[in-house]
Amino acid sequence: MKIIHLSDLHIGKRVNEFSMIEDQKYILNEILHIIDKENPRVVIIAGDVYDKSVPSAEAVELFDEFLFELSERELEILIISGNHDSAERMSFGSRLFGAKGVHISPVYDGKIKEIIIEDEHGAVNFYLLPFVKPINVRHAFPEEEINNYSDAVEVAINSIELRKNERNVLITHQFVTGAIASESEDAISVGGSDNVNGEIFEDFDYIALGHIHRPQKILRDTIRYCGTPLKYSFSEANHQKSVTIVEIGTKTEDIAIRTEELIPLRDMREIKGSYMEVTSKSFYDETNVEDYIRITLTDEDDIPDAIGKLRTIYPNIMRLDYDNMRTRTDNIIDGADKVELKSPLEHFEDLYELQNNREVSDEQKEYLNELIETLWEGRL
Repeated sequence: MKIIHLSDLHIGKRVNEFSMIEDQKYILNEILHIIDKENPRVVIIAGDVYDKSVPSAEAVELFDEFLFELSERELEILIISGNHDSAERMSFGSRLFGAKGVHISPVYDGKIKEIIIEDEHGAVNFYLLPFVKPINVRHAFPEEEINNYSDAVEVAINSIELRKNERNVLITHQFVTGAIASESEDAISVGGSDNVNGEIFEDFDYIALGHIHRPQKILRDTIRYCGTPLKYSFSEANHQKSVTIVEIGTKTEDIAIRTEELIPLRDMREIKGSYMEVTSKSFYDETNVEDYIRITLTDEDDIPDAIGKLRTIYPNIMRLDYDNMRTRTDNIIDGADKVELKSPLEHFEDLYELQNNREVSDEQKEYLNELIETLWEGRL
């Protein structure tokens, strides 16, 4: 059985105030071309269909068009909601859509939707587990001890009556321990409390993950993030975006996994040099100046209206920085890159030390940890 694994479309996303809707429409059409070439039996979308829980009208229209095109190809389409989606809105009409082969995970209530699809080797069982928080699973299983996300996901999948002699695929949207995150994800957590231990997926033949934007495997080849179809931050500038293609044979055969490269309408890239260098025709002549670009100028003096002047050559500049004696002294360049690597407590400690010229005490840390965990549980 051939499967196309997608996730994290983030339809409707804006990056540095640039709407990505045109780029998303283009890349979804590219994905349809790959589907036509590969002729899969199943297409998986592992969460974060939209970028917001209340998506814009144009985002809904674009996904509706994509879903219609998929359904016209007589595929089985399996969709779960991610942390950016509204599970209630995503599951609207799901019972009607099933007749057209579109299967959407319902709001989690303790049961995981199972879709059984047959091929020449028998049944492949797909389990649709949307993004869940510990509080969601506690409501369904009040007798279980659930202290974190890993406990929650483990309790949820342990409720499945898994037929281990058959092929089983889990679709879920979580942060699995060891995954390499990017700046465009909501990946900062208090003490790693949103991490899920990948070992709890041991009994599944393939785990189709969503949430992390960089394609990668965790622990083994078959626990896999397919990544986003587009770059959504400059931390992803060197990523190669792709579609993941999975071929499952018999229960005892190895699962074949490969990727098909996705070429965007506009790339996201970084360039660096003096103002005279980056505005020289020889510098940009054989590049796509329509790309989304971060420019770092190395001039010691600020260039008056630099971004306005640069936009006459690079119309889609998303960010302008300087790397010179002043910014290196002020730690401007390095500081922005380290923000995503620190926990909320570490940020507060840094601020407290700057303002008070002394470190946070152990007692203060304990109080802050409790306060942050309370606030974070409500946020997540």
